[in-house]
Amino acid sequence: QVQLVQSGGGLVQAGGSLRLSCAASGLTFSTYAMAWFRQAPGKEREFGAAISRFGGGRTYADSVKDRFTISRDNAKNTVYLQMNSLKPEDTAVYYCAAGYKGNGMSDSMYTYWGQGTQVTVSS
Repeated sequence: QVQLVQSGGGLVQAGGSLRLSCAASGLTFSTYAMAWFRQAPGKEREFGAAISRFGGGRTYADSVKDRFTISRDNAKNTVYLQMNSLKPEDTAVYYCAAGYKGNGMSDSMYTYWGQGTQVTVSS
């Protein structure tokens, strides 16, 4: 059974930082691209960042580029999202996802999803 277990969300002031983690089990982690998506209240889920199987390729949404960094540790079966210079508009539930089709921006490319973790940025 595949599980993606997220941790690290919370409340932070604007300008602060948070790091999200997503630990995978039940799959061969290094064969999957990983991504982070987010969904704000009343909005559709949107792409945030993705990383290829061995970390050589990274893709970011324009809204998070230069502030967020996605990384992975295949020895620990874990993907991370380091979020710096957080803004109130970053407030959302964040989801990690695993997909076999490459580190693209479409959620249809991802098969397995984490449970979601709330990130709230106060102004």
